[in-house]
Amino acid sequence: MKKYVVCILLVLSFGIVYVFRKEIYRIYLEQFVLKHEAIVLEDKNTYYRDFDFDFVKQTDNFVPSTKEDLISIYYTVINAGKKNFTFHCPKKYKTCTEDVKELANNQVLLSHINNFVHPFNGFKHIETEYDSYGAVTLKIEPTYNKEKIIMITQKLKQIEQEIWTDTMSIQDKIKAAHDYIINHTKYDKDRSDSNIVRYQSDTAYGSLIDGIALCGGYTDAMALFLEDLGLKNYKVSSENHVWNAVELNHAWYHMDLTWDDPVMSDGSDSLEYNFYLITPSELEELEDTEHLYPKEIYQELAI
Repeated sequence: MKKYVVCILLVLSFGIVYVFRKEIYRIYLEQFVLKHEAIVLEDKNTYYRDFDFDFVKQTDNFVPSTKEDLISIYYTVINAGKKNFTFHCPKKYKTCTEDVKELANNQVLLSHINNFVHPFNGFKHIETEYDSYGAVTLKIEPTYNKEKIIMITQKLKQIEQEIWTDTMSIQDKIKAAHDYIINHTKYDKDRSDSNIVRYQSDTAYGSLIDGIALCGGYTDAMALFLEDLGLKNYKVSSENHVWNAVELNHAWYHMDLTWDDPVMSDGSDSLEYNFYLITPSELEELEDTEHLYPKEIYQELAI
């Protein structure tokens, strides 16, 4: 009789577990997995930017309620230099999974979010996995590996010792970095025109080590100098182009080193300042096709 009762209780227990398996798994995630991940996120890497922008903001709340919360989570995780992170869609956020899917498939928006983090924390590829229980896992492949970061950092410090002095103003140092990059970098026409890839020209490695770059290489290199100067900055993207924006004296300015290094027909080098620390209004007056950027994202640059 006792064995019979025990069997019945076991069957009932398994039945209850099966019926409520999703809820049990959800509780497990919320009580164990998510709490653990939140603690891990506190271990941010060296390149974490401890400030907010108008469009993206840091968060310590990984239980989203809105699409804006999801964007903040993505930004915070990428900004922290994480390669894997799991959060959970709460039951009360009815459209969370659908919103996650929409964000995960919006590569343009993800690319814009990527522009707000330190270049060394930027992703080459980001993948979002989600399941029917509401668990969302971000898997991030960084653009720069440890070896490249070491090489670029050493080169950067060497250059800064050569071109900067203690008596120079911040503006003088920005100009010196601008001029150095342009004078030591050739535009990668083979890659842009014929898709012939010989160099890592879309990264700072291409500009600072190889001396060959596309707009992404010019921009990442300049961003690294701006970081070392302690200036708030980010990259700005249009449909086919990217350049720098930096805050100076509570005002934001554009810098486009690619366009200040025009490709000359005779192959000679050229250094210009047409796109050096210009205001958003001045940029619109100069050029209105390749520099069309979404002002709802780069709000600091809205006129």
